[in-house]
Parts: sequence; C-alpha cells; structure tokens
Amino acid sequence: MTIALCLSLLSILMVVSSAVIVTGGIMEMKKLGDTELCVNGVLPRVSVIVPACNEGKNIKKAILSLLDQEYENKEIIVINDRSTDNTAMVLEGVRRNHPSVRILTLTEVADGWMGKSHALDQGAKMSTGEIILFTDADVIMEKTTISRAVNYFLEKKLDHLSLLFKNTTRGWLLNSLILDSGMALLLVFKPWRVRKDTSSCFIGVGAFNMIGRSVYKKIGGHRSIRMHPIDDVMLGKRVKQNGYRQDCLVAQDYVTIPWYGSVSEMVEGLLKNTFSVLHYRLAFVPLQLLLIFIANIYPFVGALWCEGAVQAICLLSLMVRSVLFCGGLHFLGLPVWYLAGSFLTPVISAYIVIKSAFVTTRNNGIFWRGRFYALQDLKKARPLLF
Repeated sequence: MTIALCLSLLSILMVVSSAVIVTGGIMEMKKLGDTELCVNGVLPRVSVIVPACNEGKNIKKAILSLLDQEYENKEIIVINDRSTDNTAMVLEGVRRNHPSVRILTLTEVADGWMGKSHALDQGAKMSTGEIILFTDADVIMEKTTISRAVNYFLEKKLDHLSLLFKNTTRGWLLNSLILDSGMALLLVFKPWRVRKDTSSCFIGVGAFNMIGRSVYKKIGGHRSIRMHPIDDVMLGKRVKQNGYRQDCLVAQDYVTIPWYGSVSEMVEGLLKNTFSVLHYRLAFVPLQLLLIFIANIYPFVGALWCEGAVQAICLLSLMVRSVLFCGGLHFLGLPVWYLAGSFLTPVISAYIVIKSAFVTTRNNGIFWRGRFYALQDLKKARPLLF
C-alpha cells in the first residue's frame, strides 16, 4: 500500500468521523430558545461582571443590552481594566443615565496575574449575587437571555452554565475561518457531553460563563487560573474537575458578539491562545500541523495531483468536508458561497499554529494588552488539555 493511499484513507476516516461527531453533537445540544423564562417569585440575585480594556467602541451597547434584560434582580459591575481609549468617558456617560451600574477602574495588574483574570477577580469581589455571570464588553444579549439562563440553571440544579454565541461580523473569509475554528473546538471539547457526570469533558465561554457563587469560591475563583490566557475554558475545567454540575447550550441570536473584525485581527488575537493549548510544548506542534494537513489539506493535494483510488478517496473527503461546512453555514445563517473560504482556512490555521509557537518561543513569553508575560510563568499555570 503506497503512502499516498494510506494518507487518503486516513484523511477520509478523520473527515467522516469528525462530521459524524460534530453533527451528532450539535443535534444533541439544547437551545436556550427552548427554555422558558423565569416565573414570578423570589429569584436569585445575578451579578453580571464585564471586564473592559479599550472597549469604547462596543461597551455602551453591551451595557444597554444588560440593562434591558427582563430579569430585575441583577447588578451590573463593569471593570475598566487599564483602558487608554475613550472607555472611561463612555462608562461615565452610561453611569450618569443609569446610576445602578457599578464601575471599578484598574490602573495596573497585580503581579502573577493575567490582566483579564485579575479584572474578573476584582469584579467578583465586588459582587453580591448568588449567581455570577462573567461576560465580555462587546456581547449583546437578547432581553430574555439571563431570565432563560437562570431558569435553566435552577431547573437543572447546575453549578456552571455556558452559552455558545453567534458571531455578527461580516466577511466571507473571516466567517469561514471562524466556522472552521469553531468546528475544531467542538471536536476537542465536545460541549454536548459536559452535562454528563461520567464524562471528563468540560467547557467555558467568555461571552457567557454563569456560575454559582459558592462553587466559584470553592474552586478558588480566578485566582486558581490567574496565569492562564484561556481563562474562560479553564474556569469550566476547574468546575468539572471538582465534581460540580455543568452544561452548555446553543444561544444563537440570544448572545451575539462581533468576535473579530478581520482575518488579520483574528490571527493576532489567537497568537496568545493557540500555543497555550499545547501548554507551550514544541514537540506537539508538528503533530498538530500533521493533523491539519491530513484532514484538511491533503484531500486537495490528492484530488488535484493523484490518480485512481487515491484521487477518488480524496474527492470523497472533500465532498464530506464541504457538506459539513455547508451545514455549518446554514446553521449560522450564512451564504452557502462562503464555502469558498474553506479552501483557504486550513492554511491559515496552520500559519496561526506556527506563528503562535514561533513568536512565543522567540519572545520567551507573550505580549497582551500592553503587558509581557514570561514563558516560565505561563508554564506554571494548570494545563488546559493535559
């Protein structure tokens, strides 16, 4: 059996199994829209904590969507985390019209902390709610989102609830890259399994991380993950590792966010995260690249330059991958012709993996939000996948 045939068989196996797992998993996940609103009565207080670093462009809309929530027993705490743009001015304007919004301004990060985790920790210390909701400064929530989420949280007796958001930025290549990356994350974390007590799967979503206050304290809060750049998923891991109940729902239009403004912005944004998934182990980089090549790049190579069985199998791999991609586009309400982007996204993904590892190793750490974090300190954090 030739190497080309072996690669083509391995490719079709990976593509088909991925398609089955992702499609079946998404169908298994519950939707927030199918959850009822909270009934009248004594409802737990929800503390909504919003970290903001140079979010003057988005923060007002985000806060207004929180103020518009059909859930009365809530408090909104905004952490202005070292912003150098007009965030402070925008927040002051919001507070004049809505005095209930609490604002904390931070001018520095405590030693041994990543900036966002430090801001979230400070917000949690200010909060008074029985339930804490961590969200981002560019997230827009439909007015019944919190009510539905709290109802589900209480009904299922959960300790942690995440919601999968919908991206609202435009661009065929950007959305193709987001979809491709999203499907990869679904394969890795399998959020449809997190509700099962027997499963080791875990999840956390920065746009919507709802957690019980007592559980948050018991797992050590953000202090326990203070030097991990992927704080949202790590919070979910801490919850699951400690035996608490977790679930994840598909929010669709209930939680929307302009995730990245362009492909270049997404590439730069993922530089601090991608290598950290491997816990900064260079030995795993070639393996990650090999998986990307076999599953997503080799089918194009085999279909164009090989013959016979190899070409046929590669064409079948491309067909299955295209059907899966089109299904994702339909689910997100995007044009089918965005499928063209799927021909380029594997190369971009490989580039992100290489650049993240190279830049982090060259700099012996990462620069993020105007601050440098040394690699030796980052490696001391709990690993995400190992």
